[in-house]
Amino acid sequence: MRYFKQCLLILVFILFSSVHIKAQITEMWDKTISNQQQNEKTKWFEDAKFGMFVHWGLFSQHAGEWNGKRYYGISEWVMFRGKIPVTDYRKQAQVFNPSKFNADEWVNLVNEAGIKYMVITAKHHEGFAMFDSKVSDYNTMNTPFHRDPMKELSAACKKGDVKMGFYYSQFLDWNEPNGGGNDWDFNEKNKDYKAYYNSKSIPQIKELLSNYGPLGLIWFDMPGGLSKEETQALIDDARKIQPTCLLSSRVGQGLGDFRDFGDGEVPSTVVKGPWEAIFTHNDSWGYSKFDQNFKTPAEIIHLLVSVVSKGGNLMLNVGPKADGTIPEASVKCLKEVGAWLKINGEAIYGTTYGSIAPQPWGATTLKPGKLFLHVTECPKNRELIVPGVDARVKKVSLLATKKTLTWKQDQQMLKITLPSPMPDEVNTVVVVEYGGRISDSYADAPAVVSPQYKECSLDVIKAKPSGNTVVKPITHSLYFGDWKHTTCATQMKSAADAITYNVQFTEPGDYKIFLEYSCPLEESKQEGLLQVGDQRFYFETLGTGSYDTWRPLLFIQQSVAMITVSEAGLKTIKVSPLNEGKELFKLSRIIVKPIQ
Repeated sequence: MRYFKQCLLILVFILFSSVHIKAQITEMWDKTISNQQQNEKTKWFEDAKFGMFVHWGLFSQHAGEWNGKRYYGISEWVMFRGKIPVTDYRKQAQVFNPSKFNADEWVNLVNEAGIKYMVITAKHHEGFAMFDSKVSDYNTMNTPFHRDPMKELSAACKKGDVKMGFYYSQFLDWNEPNGGGNDWDFNEKNKDYKAYYNSKSIPQIKELLSNYGPLGLIWFDMPGGLSKEETQALIDDARKIQPTCLLSSRVGQGLGDFRDFGDGEVPSTVVKGPWEAIFTHNDSWGYSKFDQNFKTPAEIIHLLVSVVSKGGNLMLNVGPKADGTIPEASVKCLKEVGAWLKINGEAIYGTTYGSIAPQPWGATTLKPGKLFLHVTECPKNRELIVPGVDARVKKVSLLATKKTLTWKQDQQMLKITLPSPMPDEVNTVVVVEYGGRISDSYADAPAVVSPQYKECSLDVIKAKPSGNTVVKPITHSLYFGDWKHTTCATQMKSAADAITYNVQFTEPGDYKIFLEYSCPLEESKQEGLLQVGDQRFYFETLGTGSYDTWRPLLFIQQSVAMITVSEAGLKTIKVSPLNEGKELFKLSRIIVKPIQ
């Protein structure tokens, strides 16, 4: 058991120090490429906004099961989770036969969904090559299928005008003794990773770059085993074969052409430069026959808008079945998302992050001369308030119907009268056409509270920390492989440690204030102070359970005050410990609910 725990600790280190690239990587760009060249190379990627991830391999046959046991969570790790010997796992190749696979059907779905690029697992951690590799006989050509699906997909993508990309797990390979093997030892001191790289990993990467035509990108995973100089040499060799092919930041060592955040992670604010968020359609990346927790079309659209409004791309994963078909639920949902994009795509493709931070009604995206308002919740009085619009507004209209809307601009406040009913309950896009330049008020604009919405969420990223308070993302897990990322205010241990919001109340009224936080039982029952303007409210923290990266970070919404706002205007909301002691809690947001 002690040895297994050591292995888990090593895996945690790899996952969170190497795979989930975070703020500690301060220099992502490969310095051999100039900024101008970088911009030219990545323009298609930054304009695309929507990609499809595909996890397909021998693990698809297991579909989340092994020897009658179901493994909840990510199914593509079944070999690791079931501790399946290499000899037993390799036997699956003898029956692998996805006879229903049709590359043209896949690409037709991609186009119908409004997706602009596809990335598929050419080799995952299991070590099996989903292509005709001369480097290893452990590939699709030595199966009953006896075809190269990557060759067929690359041809279909070219015909369908879809950018093609390959996922390649360069560090982990459970089929190889020096790639992790069946001792599940990922300690670089105990493995000859360079021998593995030289004999299999690098040669197969070169095969993918050489044999499948022009590629949009290579999507690496699980960096490790190479120094920065060796990683740079790998990148240089790749560029010699395909100079315009993009390389993901998970190549390691702070290098790459674009940044990938952790699995299922959306940054809490705008990130400049090319980046993408990766999510899977249900709870597993590979196909799992009992995982039916699929995101709805509305959830996907809202997620896409959230990512694009912060300047990134969404790459949404599907897990095809062993027979080569994409699950019906994914097909149906993607087609509905595509129908929305067919009408509203102008507000997604080729946009930059919105100049205005998320509002109670939704988020924004931007093009020169056009500000797109993604209205996901209509205010009760149908008067949409948009702060921070300092450019001269020329026209306001609905993107879907082109209908002109009534509006009024008062200094930097824009008020728009919305129609009844709204054209789209999921997300109605309003186009604000303006002259001149609109200022970037994303980070400076106050949070908005209005009784026209059910609740107003004040995320901690919108507040100013003081004292020793640190605002940072915390990673935790609901189950194996399902990583959650919650940005919290932490290290609040004394009265000088605080988090302060500037809040614009649009109307007078009565409001109830909730604190959403996580607090270990052993640190609970501490006193805190909530200040709204010159009003003071005291509270005692409640315990929500212990925390580590293998358990969920549980949050509670504690009601702490009811306030009366006598007139519209700016107020400060501040939270701090009342006395010196342990950490007060991990605060994720303040929720202000109008009292009806």
